[in-house]
Amino acid sequence: MLERSRKECKNGARMGRIGDRPYWIFSLSVVIRALHQVGAAIFLAGIVLDLHPQPPARYVVMGFVTGVLLLASEWLRHRQIHREVSGVVTLVKLLFLGAAYHGLLPAQGAVLLAFIIASLGSHAPKEYRHRLLF
Repeated sequence: MLERSRKECKNGARMGRIGDRPYWIFSLSVVIRALHQVGAAIFLAGIVLDLHPQPPARYVVMGFVTGVLLLASEWLRHRQIHREVSGVVTLVKLLFLGAAYHGLLPAQGAVLLAFIIASLGSHAPKEYRHRLLF
């Protein structure tokens, strides 16, 4: 698998390593992303609307499993994702969700903030999203 070690943005910022990702994995990731959005949306609605006892477990599991698959798919292309803005945004999102789950932060606010952060991070232009932070 070929990897380009360095890529520069137009403004000179360093970008993470880029590897080859087969087109079929990219195409499959589109379907996985749609399933992830369904699971995440129902999870978000369950928390924000305060459904009791909690959001349906199958949607929580669907959101988690598809999230892991999406991260693996992105890692095939962006080998330094843990050092890029998108990887740090994912880590912060998981920290907020974990803190909400364990009662360290108010669930409704923390989950909503995690979703806003994730949305901003995933829709930022590529030059920002894949910029190396460290």
